[in-house]
Amino acid sequence: MAKITLEVPDELSEQLLQIGDRLPEVLALSLQQPLLPAKIYHYILNFLASKPTPEQIVAFRPTAQMQERLYTLLTRSKTGKLTSTEKQELDEYERIEHLIIMLKAGSFPYLES
Repeated sequence: MAKITLEVPDELSEQLLQIGDRLPEVLALSLQQPLLPAKIYHYILNFLASKPTPEQIVAFRPTAQMQERLYTLLTRSKTGKLTSTEKQELDEYERIEHLIIMLKAGSFPYLES
């Protein structure tokens, strides 16, 4: 196990002392960030929890903010300027898009003519 020495404010030092031997666990958890902001997952989950009709499922679209971010990521990807973190973010958007496409495709047989 590596040993790391760092300077922290006294107030933080007192809080870290209270954590004791759980510090590595707390640090590991603090470094695990979701690939996308929680509000994006909430937007999708809230839509699904609303028991949408097949028509609403087919009409479901990303928010303007999501579309703008996707455009930025795709542009950066095409120009070769995508960071590894942005690549992970883009991959997550693509996974979500695939699931939404499957959901929409499953809704087509139930659409009213």
